Amino acid sequence: VQLQASGGGLVQPGGTLRLSCVASGSIFKVNAMHWYRQAPGEQREFVASLTSDKDTNYADFAKGRFTISRDGARNTVFLQMNNLRPEDTAIYYCNGDLDIIQGTGVRRHSRYWGRGTQVTVSS
Repeated sequence: VQLQASGGGLVQPGGTLRLSCVASGSIFKVNAMHWYRQAPGEQREFVASLTSDKDTNYADFAKGRFTISRDGARNTVFLQMNNLRPEDTAIYYCNGDLDIIQGTGVRRHSRYWGRGTQVTVSS
């Protein structure tokens, strides 16, 4: 199982970015996908999540600016980030809560991390 995040880059304050995360491998079901971020010298923090029931949850700093969505057919989750601020600079990681095919069975609620994608907001 692998999660691959992409879409980061350098953007000016007020700009937009759309991050993507693709989950691949022996996946039986995607229960939820999450985005976290980690700024230099800081702990990793929650950004947003989306469940298989389409329930969303956002950190306070993300509300009104960030939108999480999913292409279920492709096991891909997106994070649309608008009105970016310098304090949004961080490495953004996706995390999947997955049911994994293991042998003849299924291992429920396994968590996997992607490698992260760098987002830099600077003029």
